[in-house]
Amino acid sequence: MFKSLKTYQLLFLRLILILSIAGISIFLFQKELIFTAIFGLFTVFLLIVEMYFYIKNAFLLYDRTIVSILQNDFTSDFSKHKSYQNYSNLFKLYETLKGKENEQVSKDIVYRSILNTIETGIIILQKDRNDWNIFLMNDYFSKHFDVPKVSKWKYLKNQLPSLCEIIEQRDFQEIKTSLEIRVNQQDTQTFVIQTSRSEIYNQDYFIVSLDSIQSVIEKKEKEAWSNLMKVISHELLNSITPIRSLSQNLQDLVQQETISAEDLDDMKSSVTTMLRRSDHLQQFVESYRKLAMLPSPKKQIMELSKLIDNSCQIMNPLFKKEHIEVINTIAFDRRLNIDPQQIEQVFINLLTNCIYALSNSEKKQIIISAEVKENRIFIMISDNGKGIEKEIENKIFLPFFTTRKEGAGIGLTLSKSIVEAHGGYLAYRNDEGMTTFVMCLIDP
Repeated sequence: MFKSLKTYQLLFLRLILILSIAGISIFLFQKELIFTAIFGLFTVFLLIVEMYFYIKNAFLLYDRTIVSILQNDFTSDFSKHKSYQNYSNLFKLYETLKGKENEQVSKDIVYRSILNTIETGIIILQKDRNDWNIFLMNDYFSKHFDVPKVSKWKYLKNQLPSLCEIIEQRDFQEIKTSLEIRVNQQDTQTFVIQTSRSEIYNQDYFIVSLDSIQSVIEKKEKEAWSNLMKVISHELLNSITPIRSLSQNLQDLVQQETISAEDLDDMKSSVTTMLRRSDHLQQFVESYRKLAMLPSPKKQIMELSKLIDNSCQIMNPLFKKEHIEVINTIAFDRRLNIDPQQIEQVFINLLTNCIYALSNSEKKQIIISAEVKENRIFIMISDNGKGIEKEIENKIFLPFFTTRKEGAGIGLTLSKSIVEAHGGYLAYRNDEGMTTFVMCLIDP
């Protein structure tokens, strides 16, 4: 409290000093000590001038600090004004805001650096009354579309009318679609456009991201090939490494002048192991051929109920053996235009997965359901088994990926390929303690 009052105490002492000297000067006048009195009054004048500038500087410092805060100008250094201790809280506020501003500037630099390194075109618009300003345009957008980093929407519209017209037609609302844009006066390219709109501190922002479909496809293809090559190389090495080791051992044995009974047993064991690994390698190659050379569907009209009955009939011995209750909740029948053998194989693969998932469950249930939406039929196969672990969710459709010792790892991959060849898709979801595979097919 004393520190915050020190400046006022100094002003009070100045006033006391001025009044005292003025009183002494008047007293000296009365005693007819003229020159001493004049000197005293001159001293009073100097003290008044000094106090005036002291007060003026104090108010100027206060105004300067407030203006700096209001204008986000944090270049000043107020540490040399420590004598104004009644402003200490104001200076602390300034330094706190200065720290936050520097932190925000650092974050902005980092965010802009990140946005400028990704290979996705991004522009962020900021609404200004009835117009839009370009708040940010990343380097990829500017370079890929050969657009200068303009500040106004109308300037961007002159450069990329095909993009801007779509956004204006949707009234700057959320969009997720594809469009064709001519880049650098070359052939048109197809892009996926996705937009979002948000309001932050009464500021309206509109975010636009553009991805080249070609680059998206290439990225997915590279990921798929990378994963496939990892699996293939793993399987090949698992078979070739022991075969080579055993071959080397056999070579050493046959080079001996005599072969003992023990060596002969080793040779027989080695040949048996090599044959077993060779069979495994052959099965692996056949599985790959089955995936790579999937024949086109030979479609025909078939009833949904018949398809499910046939599949369940094939799997019924396994259901009984594992004491699994199969509940078919489909209350309607539907005609499907499918390849019966291929789709039946999908059902068998999915039901086999359910049986494996239910192996450690007490009450074992498989529920089959279906619904029709927008000219598509969705067939759901659910089980109350152990579910799919989070760590492997993105791997279950990869070729040759399996968590079963006896599994080949192509069931789900083959099923997905078959359904996609029919113009549909295969997906899964985990909800309410049930794992559900969803097969979507076109409703003829």
